[in-house]
Amino acid sequence: MAGNREEAPDYGQGVVITDDWTGYDLSLFTYPQHYYGDLEYVLIPHGIIVDRIERLAKDIMKDIGCCDIMVLCVLKGGYKFCADLVEHLKNISRNSDCIFMKVDFIRLKSYRNDQSMDEMQIIGGDDLWTLAGKNVLIVEIGTGRTIKALLSSIEKYKPNMIKVASLLVKRTPRSDGFRPDYAGFEIPNLFVVGYALDYNEYFRDLNHICVINEHGKEKHRV
Repeated sequence: MAGNREEAPDYGQGVVITDDWTGYDLSLFTYPQHYYGDLEYVLIPHGIIVDRIERLAKDIMKDIGCCDIMVLCVLKGGYKFCADLVEHLKNISRNSDCIFMKVDFIRLKSYRNDQSMDEMQIIGGDDLWTLAGKNVLIVEIGTGRTIKALLSSIEKYKPNMIKVASLLVKRTPRSDGFRPDYAGFEIPNLFVVGYALDYNEYFRDLNHICVINEHGKEKHRV
């Protein structure tokens, strides 16, 4: 029944973008001129991203209830998502005296050019012991083996709760089946940039999430 679905929503499903979705023409939007010729199309416009994050914030607050939260932002790609999500969480809980949020940061590095590296680097993980006994909300841009490795590291310190909010879930043959607790969008197996997602540190200043073309890959290859 519809009522049962409302009582147990699947926050980890996200907005599904199908494999045959051709995206939006670049001419419909503004974006930095220094990326002209480097992009294929806009996959998710900035306005839609922001609206979806507001909904995620409401879902998170409804789910976890009245408790203090330690937000762990996964850098570098997650910083814009985390900033927008935390702002919405603050707005929702502004009139509540039972929600207290702290934000900390950790960095995961797993890509060189457009290829996933064999080993993931965790940078800034020396202070994970501070998460012991805390209600932890991991905020990251995308899911996969990187987040599983981080979860494995955090679980050793026995936090009270761990939830994962991912802006993107990519359908890929290499997927290990991991699903976040809260997902923004499920997308095809495409290399995307923008909204702080990079290609060798380029495109973080692009507001929309876009698909990079071969010219862009070659131009910014290291």
